[in-house]
Amino acid sequence: MTAAPMTDRRGNRRFADDIVNFTASPRLAANLQRVLVDLIELHLQGKQAHWNVIGSNFRDLHLQLDELVDAARDASDTIAERMRALDAVPDGRSDTVAATTSLPQFPADQVNTGDVVDLVTARTYATVDTIRDVHDAVDAEEPSTSDLLHEIIHSLEKLAWMIRSENRKI
Repeated sequence: MTAAPMTDRRGNRRFADDIVNFTASPRLAANLQRVLVDLIELHLQGKQAHWNVIGSNFRDLHLQLDELVDAARDASDTIAERMRALDAVPDGRSDTVAATTSLPQFPADQVNTGDVVDLVTARTYATVDTIRDVHDAVDAEEPSTSDLLHEIIHSLEKLAWMIRSENRKI
């Protein structure tokens, strides 16, 4: 039995059996996986900083770190779900994240507020660098997904600017 014909945007008839979902190439999946692991690591390091920050202006920075954690977690979920929509398989397991992130390790001990600002800002910009590094390849293959990358860059750079301002002097 042949499926009923459908029409495309131009009114041309197609058969339902001929319509398939766009599927990510291995390169696109790998690029999105790079973004995913850095976002997950940023989320985890932001939480580590949140729990262990000490010093002056603690409360404000503590709350700002929660904003960064939320943004990184939401962005990682967006990327992982986009990967699934494109039939790619995201890998957010802790061993995968630890083995493949580009972010440097975060200190394991208490860290004063000024140092946390510098550490977290550097890691946020490192995550943005990863996104920028894959952007053109993602855009060439799947422009809709590159739009998501733009939104994530915008969000992270804004948060980095706000956190970095804690240490800025006039």
